[in-house]
Amino acid sequence: MMRSAIVRRAALAREPHPEGVRKPSLRLFFAELASLRRGGKKLLGIKAALHPQPVMLLPGFGAHPNRMRPMAEALAQAGHEVHEWGLGFNFGPNPHNFEFLMRRVGALARRHRAPVTLVGWSLGGLFAREIARRQPASVRKVITMGTPFSGDPRANNAWRAYQVVTGHSVDAPPIECDFAEKPPVPTVALWSPRDGVIHPRSACGWPHERDRAVAIRCSHLGFASDPRVVAEVLRQLDIED
Repeated sequence: MMRSAIVRRAALAREPHPEGVRKPSLRLFFAELASLRRGGKKLLGIKAALHPQPVMLLPGFGAHPNRMRPMAEALAQAGHEVHEWGLGFNFGPNPHNFEFLMRRVGALARRHRAPVTLVGWSLGGLFAREIARRQPASVRKVITMGTPFSGDPRANNAWRAYQVVTGHSVDAPPIECDFAEKPPVPTVALWSPRDGVIHPRSACGWPHERDRAVAIRCSHLGFASDPRVVAEVLRQLDIED
């Protein structure tokens, strides 16, 4: 069984990038690695939230919730009730962890007696959109950050790594989903023209796939903690849709 799993993952890793599907340049991709050395700055002068609300942060592929701690601290300082997603590292979807998230979002909505805003970075945003699509009564709003919900699932520099880690093709996720379908709740897409992992068009989407799209000139890794991103998330939380 282990041998067959290794063979399958090796085959997934060797798949060629499809012709005509654009992805970020290698220059932008290597700039992502350089951004790790620069570290991050904290957002200063945080104002009290106009509409304090429960918020869940969902990390990107391969990331731990600690990577989003600067954002969590800023949102909490503004007066929001901030929750982690409760699953540790994000190593992709499976029926078990997706059902756990569905239950967790529902439980938080009942505890707070208010729907929860889901803020998802990259792959975390795909979880957020699908939860909101299936369980809209528990979700107030979805904010995605560099999330590849639109177009070809290979329009990025991460799809082979995703397939090797998860053991399944990006074309065949282990849960039934339609990431391009806009959830029936306010949906905001933050995207960056400097993203070195996800193609900007894939993260921006088309008007029928989200309600608003906001461009922020940050790296893909910067979506977790860049002060400009944190400020925009705070602004979007203050908007009553």
